[in-house]
Amino acid sequence: MRVIIIGAGKTVYYLARRFVAKGYRITIITRDAAKAQQFSRKLSATIVQGNGSDPQFLEEAGARRASIVVALQSTDQDNLISCQLAKEMFGVPRTVALIHDPENAEVFKKLGVTVAISVAQMLGQVIEEQVGYEEIINLAAIEQGRVNITEVVLMPGAPAIGCALRELKLPQNALIGAVIRQDDVTVPSGETRLFESDRLLLITQPHNHGATLRAIIGEGH
Repeated sequence: MRVIIIGAGKTVYYLARRFVAKGYRITIITRDAAKAQQFSRKLSATIVQGNGSDPQFLEEAGARRASIVVALQSTDQDNLISCQLAKEMFGVPRTVALIHDPENAEVFKKLGVTVAISVAQMLGQVIEEQVGYEEIINLAAIEQGRVNITEVVLMPGAPAIGCALRELKLPQNALIGAVIRQDDVTVPSGETRLFESDRLLLITQPHNHGATLRAIIGEGH
């Protein structure tokens, strides 16, 4: 597999090293002359010094033969341009972009970027879902993090205890997919009533996940 990585930071180095260890053919495009020399000394990779948002340097890096282009530059605009050029001009089948502003994620996807990764969003989700809350277990994130599946245990004092599902004020596009009570698993209806120690499987999206937890567990979450 041929992979082009665009950028200059430590993430570029560690990602390239990981890919080289897997046997991938790696080319790095970086504007930083010092980083280009450092990468050349430390990595079994082809190094191109130049602007990864410029078709000339993508061509030099072998974009026409690349399977993936990964854009890890310091601005969202540069990462978007690199991915669009890779896909539309050189026919690269998959593009991955780092986004610094989580609000740009949908824009990137609408403009054809295969995967848009927001470190801020991922870190915030981990902190919100897991740190200090034993009753919350993050089970899976699917569709590049656009859908979350989370297990929640109803501890004493949770506002959802005693309520039927239809009485809960859940955000739009959030739902309780299953209720686990002792050894019984139920796919609930609006009339299903919740009790202390019930385990709920929540299906949410990143933008409504916190509000869903607050509606079920309480304001402390």
